[in-house]
Amino acid sequence: MAGHSKWANIKHRKARVDAAKGRIWSKCSKAIIAAARNGGGDPDTNLTLRYAIDEARYQNMPKDNIQRAIEKGAGAGQGDNYEEVTYEGYGPAGVAMIVLTLTDNNTRTVNDVRSIFKKHGGNMGQTGCVAFGFDTKGRIIVNGAAGLDEDKMMEVALEAGAEDVEAPDGATDDEPGVWTVLADPTEFQQVKVAIEAAGLTIAEAEIARIPQQTVEVRGDDVRKLINLVDALEDNDDVQKVFSNSVIPDDELAALG
Repeated sequence: MAGHSKWANIKHRKARVDAAKGRIWSKCSKAIIAAARNGGGDPDTNLTLRYAIDEARYQNMPKDNIQRAIEKGAGAGQGDNYEEVTYEGYGPAGVAMIVLTLTDNNTRTVNDVRSIFKKHGGNMGQTGCVAFGFDTKGRIIVNGAAGLDEDKMMEVALEAGAEDVEAPDGATDDEPGVWTVLADPTEFQQVKVAIEAAGLTIAEAEIARIPQQTVEVRGDDVRKLINLVDALEDNDDVQKVFSNSVIPDDELAALG
């Protein structure tokens, strides 16, 4: 089993997403613009654009907004030119962190990210300081459904090329939870297509950094880590934040 996406952690992140929908859509738009500018506006031939569009769709971004972002990125002449830059560092409790950004001003972004780490009890490290402890995988979060058993889910995902499937913990008919499917990036798109073709609902899908080992975070470090992640995600240049942390359900519940 994958073991990296606890439902409680996902629920906390989803609550943040719902509370900041406009900011999330802005980040999705930036990713679409950058992908279209670098590889053209046709998602059938530009896989990066296909991924960016799908992520925007999973965030319920309106189709008109998606189309405008594609047209802006694919348009000729001057426009937004974003560079992908990855930063690495450590958070409270020694948690390893990877921060993916899209920026038009690397000096501004590196200073902002370094300042956020320092302010919230972390340290930004050198390139490569934690990346060796993560694998790059396609990660698909599938909404559970009453009557969906493990055999069917495993069959759909594994036959399409997935590497691993994690069943929800403590799922019930009222709270079916979510399934986590991991795939090699080269198989990611076809696994997504197969899952949707089976009538299942994808809540989230991305090329993610999956930790090889996790660190359980408890006590005061939980709030410190959440504040650090929230501050990073609130930065306009930051697209995604990955870590090797696991926050137990009781710790999240204690936060309210």
